[in-house]
Amino acid sequence: MADRKIKNIFVEGPVSSDFIAKSISNHSSKYEIGAHSIFLGQIRKDLVDGKAVRAIDYTTYEEMANEKCYLIRESAFEKYKLTCMHIYHSLGRVEAGEISLFVFTSAAHRKEAMEACTYIVDRIKGELPVWGKELLDDESYVWKENKH
Repeated sequence: MADRKIKNIFVEGPVSSDFIAKSISNHSSKYEIGAHSIFLGQIRKDLVDGKAVRAIDYTTYEEMANEKCYLIRESAFEKYKLTCMHIYHSLGRVEAGEISLFVFTSAAHRKEAMEACTYIVDRIKGELPVWGKELLDDESYVWKENKH
């Protein structure tokens, strides 16, 4: 494995469109990149027992989750020829329609970027210790484990 540092992937509240745009534009001077793949996890206004989800309140054990994400990142760098990768996950309240997960992969070619992005999202959803409390219209809530 390369000598990469464990990064804090968490942002308070939703991942903003300005943040996403800036992340993309920061790569315009990296001429070895030929493709980017992006996954944006948006909060759905699902119905739970006839009540609409209005927001999700995310919690985690940050140190444990960041360590797990580090292992997922390193695995992806070993498996795919990536130039770079960025992962951001919300903590706290995220309203329906807002973004709670942003995964951004870059590679010389599209196939690597796209396959790596899917691989990373699947691993995050299956392994990252993040919990979401779905806040419903009637002020009740339902706990969901790692749903984006």
